[in-house]
Amino acid sequence: MRISAIAPPIRRAIAAKSSPNYGIFADPFSLFCSNFHSKDRLFSPNFKRDLNCESEVDEAILLFRKMVRMRPQPPIFEFTKQLKVIVNMKQYSVALKLFDEMRELGAPVNEYTMTILINCCCNLKRVDVGFAVFGIILKHGYEANVTTFTTLLKGLFLDDKVADAEKLFKKILTLKLCEPNDVTILTAIDGLCKAGRVHTAHDLLLLLEKTIYKPNVKAYNAVINGLCKGGMVDDALQLKSRMIDEGLSATVVTYTSMIQGLCDFGRWKEVKDLLNEMVNNKISLNVVTFSILVDAFCKEGNVKEAEDVLEIMKQQNIRPNIFTYSALIDGYCLQGKMDKAKEVFDSITGNGLKPCIVAYNSLINGYCKNGKVDEAWRLFLEASSKGLEYLDTITYTTMIHGLLSQGRNADGWKLYKDMEARQVNPNLRTYNTLLEGLCKTRQISEAFSFLKMIEDKGVSPNIVTYGILINGLCKDGKLEDAKKLLNELPSKGLEPDNHIYNVIIGSLCEEGFVDEAKDLLIKMERSGCAPNSMSYNIIIHCLLKKKKLDKAIPFLEEMHKKGFFADASTSSMLINHLQGSKKDDVLLEMMKKAVPKI
Repeated sequence: MRISAIAPPIRRAIAAKSSPNYGIFADPFSLFCSNFHSKDRLFSPNFKRDLNCESEVDEAILLFRKMVRMRPQPPIFEFTKQLKVIVNMKQYSVALKLFDEMRELGAPVNEYTMTILINCCCNLKRVDVGFAVFGIILKHGYEANVTTFTTLLKGLFLDDKVADAEKLFKKILTLKLCEPNDVTILTAIDGLCKAGRVHTAHDLLLLLEKTIYKPNVKAYNAVINGLCKGGMVDDALQLKSRMIDEGLSATVVTYTSMIQGLCDFGRWKEVKDLLNEMVNNKISLNVVTFSILVDAFCKEGNVKEAEDVLEIMKQQNIRPNIFTYSALIDGYCLQGKMDKAKEVFDSITGNGLKPCIVAYNSLINGYCKNGKVDEAWRLFLEASSKGLEYLDTITYTTMIHGLLSQGRNADGWKLYKDMEARQVNPNLRTYNTLLEGLCKTRQISEAFSFLKMIEDKGVSPNIVTYGILINGLCKDGKLEDAKKLLNELPSKGLEPDNHIYNVIIGSLCEEGFVDEAKDLLIKMERSGCAPNSMSYNIIIHCLLKKKKLDKAIPFLEEMHKKGFFADASTSSMLINHLQGSKKDDVLLEMMKKAVPKI
């Protein structure tokens, strides 16, 4: 569907480990020293701060220390309020250090102060210490309130203890430890969704519907967003209808998540329907919704439509953000229009925005994919000169891939070493990129040594990793080793995909083992990985190349039965064969079926 179809609705939509000897009034408060190794302590005399807000933090610290030394001391709520100011700056280690000073000088504390303390521990991913503080609260007769439990719940999710978080929330419900509020419910639901447990979150949502703790629209939105991100758009649409039946109204967040999900699958008619629904419900699109539409059009190669959406935004005084511009940059890069992409990049500053790493990554990736690695490198150095915060794992991985794809292997590996030296953590995609570089240059033994190094670092290779290695083995004439690795995949908890099977099939055909290739097609079917168009085209192409038309015909027939067509290369070889031989009615009839009509 083109912009002409969805533009009208857009325009209308605009109108631990605590000991019994620890006391809450211990002087000094020693809980943390006992729970942290010296190098990992949450705070120390040389605690780190974010320099971007150093002056504000210094002012807050100065005021706090004045309060602690005042006689008489201010009431406890003043200390709590000032600690909250520092916590809101995300200076958790600073807050813990000040709490220690506060206790040394005998300032009062209560359950609210301690909850702030738990929050700091949780945000520093030390929920174990948070639970130790929680134990101290209970020991001294304070009642833990809903805020305390919600904070601990959040801490468990932040520390990737998802199962423990789920158990805690269910205990809160069943044992009535507190009255969960909207924030508690959202923390549980959203935490499960972000951890990939969308079905569990969905079931929990339905369970809560039957209790007095009714989920609000934000909880529904979290699950709808999780379903859409997981490709379960139909389930998300059903949940939206259920939410409305429960008496809740969908918001722009609800619609934005579903529009993203539908755009991902190219379901443009339903996108239009949702936009019209937003109009009817007087819900205006926001910058996120617009950016999703820009990104979706660009990914489909419809940059003109994306530009039209951008123009509508400007007409309605909705300011495009960095993600809107980055999507447009990606769109031009996909079309190879690098001058236009650079023009959009340069316009970011003129529109009152500061280019961030997202925009840099988009343009660097575009230059690399269009073979302009030197331009990408210049941009990479420019980003680097802006400060280390401008370089992330994606930037390095993209640049490494660009260098390796141009045969500049030494430069690629040098950049990888620089990445490690600057403590930018490589991810699996980085490692796969380097592995592919080794395999393409037939350094197979080095590739397997590198694989072992990756595993020693605790990184689990995925099916892409093994696909690269199997392809490398085949290209290096080591078909038997490739087949052996293929057979080992299930024991590693991985199932071969079409790409891996097709690589092996191609090598088998090249070596003349056509019957074995056919057996592998059958094995694919039985393993639940059905052969695709490429599987058949590889075999047919190889047989035609060896002038074995009689053996190719059965595969052509089978391919046709499965609804696949010959690709351009196979079609060309079939036509050449027909022209260079006597009249062959069987081949002609087969070509009418297998060669797509132009």
